[in-house]
Amino acid sequence: MSKLRRQLSANTSNVVETKHLVDIKAHTGNLYESIAIIAKRANQINISLREELHNKLEEFASHTDSLEEIHENKEQIEISRAYERMPNPAILATQEFMEHKVYHRNADNDLFR
Repeated sequence: MSKLRRQLSANTSNVVETKHLVDIKAHTGNLYESIAIIAKRANQINISLREELHNKLEEFASHTDSLEEIHENKEQIEISRAYERMPNPAILATQEFMEHKVYHRNADNDLFR
């Protein structure tokens, strides 16, 4: 199991939990800004996981066009199922945001200081 997958799925459940909007807003003072930060982090997580999955599945790729040579590979299926069982990147990003594990800054406010 990769370091990224262990880190991301350590204490996260696959079940979506409701969050209080006031708690989300408290981190930045603006609900929409908080949601934008969570969305950007979810996109980063998704890209990392997708790259990792494609790299692992590349080992099993067949570069021939013959239909007779296509067969099921149990290892490939298990890798795919493991990634399917992982929590959604949006859930992971929200948890990181609520635990203050996401660094963010407002560039507009930094210019006027």
